[in-house]
Amino acid sequence: MLAALSLAAFPAPARAQIEVVITQGVEKGVPVAVVPFGWSGKSGAAAPPVNVSGVISDNLRGSGRFELALREDFLDFPHNHDQVKFSDWSQIGVDHLVIGSVHQLGEGRYRVRFQLFDVHRRGQIAAIQFIVPQSRLRRSAHKISDIIFEKLTGIRGAFDTRIAFVSVAAPGAEQRYALNIADYDGRNAQTVFRSSEPVLSPVWSPDGEQLAYVTFEKRHSVVYIQHLKNGTRRKLPGHPGLNSAPAWSADGRRMALSLSRDGNPEIYVHDFASGDLRRLTRHTAIDTEPAWSPDGRHIVFTSNRSGSPQIYRISASGRGRPQRLTFEGSYNAGAVYAPDGGSLALVSNVDGEHRVGVLFLDSDGIFTLSDTRLDESPAFAPNGEAILYATKTGPNSILASVSKDGRTKKLITRQDGGASVDLREPAWSPFNR
Repeated sequence: MLAALSLAAFPAPARAQIEVVITQGVEKGVPVAVVPFGWSGKSGAAAPPVNVSGVISDNLRGSGRFELALREDFLDFPHNHDQVKFSDWSQIGVDHLVIGSVHQLGEGRYRVRFQLFDVHRRGQIAAIQFIVPQSRLRRSAHKISDIIFEKLTGIRGAFDTRIAFVSVAAPGAEQRYALNIADYDGRNAQTVFRSSEPVLSPVWSPDGEQLAYVTFEKRHSVVYIQHLKNGTRRKLPGHPGLNSAPAWSADGRRMALSLSRDGNPEIYVHDFASGDLRRLTRHTAIDTEPAWSPDGRHIVFTSNRSGSPQIYRISASGRGRPQRLTFEGSYNAGAVYAPDGGSLALVSNVDGEHRVGVLFLDSDGIFTLSDTRLDESPAFAPNGEAILYATKTGPNSILASVSKDGRTKKLITRQDGGASVDLREPAWSPFNR
């Protein structure tokens, strides 16, 4: 049985629609066919409310690693192993075949079955069955997609993860800010917190059960931590001046922040168990946007101590001097570690535009990934395969993602009752949810 996700206390805004547009993909991916799943239900029952095989197809296509066979090329439409004719799929150039079925059990429950085959070896690679309520049909499709992705690439899939982001609507002169969570592709968006004042810098706890974020609801910056299942939240101890840029350590025991309690913004570490606050940086420049290394040994941050924003690294213990990591260009900011700790995603100035790039820590160069403009807030997928970020297209801010090699790009936009909504400050959840 799939684990429950209880967020009924935070309903999605009415008529909000998410649109995902793939703007660039790989030239040649692994040839896969996803056959429309069979359906069986009570007499007269309508088709299931979620097209499970359609979601799987969208996931695999959007990853940029697969080439999906066209439905009009299919010679048959099997739903179980006995119906598969491997020669038919070989004939249309398919390497792997996905089939399955959805059966209505009654009382709002469904049985979802799937099988993955190697066409050339004529053998089954994976199979699974889920018993789920209607509300989790889409999630079962994400889980199946993860299994397929891992079996065919050797890399753990991240389709069954979530994102957090801030939406901004401006009816008339009053702006409305909302902190939202959604499936990794922006679907099933639900609002966690609303305010007429800015909401900034959401970040997931390592267990995926909480979000920390900055609000100005008290007319000054405050860091809150909100539990997603029961909706309760608590305020991190406040300090005079700026309280900003929270960042959880990988073990969940500490949080790095940028505070101006002693004058200009510096990097501090708050220990949850003891309540102790330790200052890491001491400089007349602005130090902000801390991010932990996966092993907890280092923190990277943005500082203008060299005259322009650049990325620095310091020991999480506070010992030693900060080390400058970026030297290319006049602006590098917002760095976050890849899950393997070997690289950083960041925003860099390229020909006068802010673009998302990757800095490999064993080299000096920055590899530019995006071709959008005014990019900000990069966040790695938990498997390191893609980077989510905010960008600008026309008058609106939207979300976008790019694969770690820059070959696959997607845009995520949102309409709320026909009006465009700005999407900002994305954060990608860990695997645990």
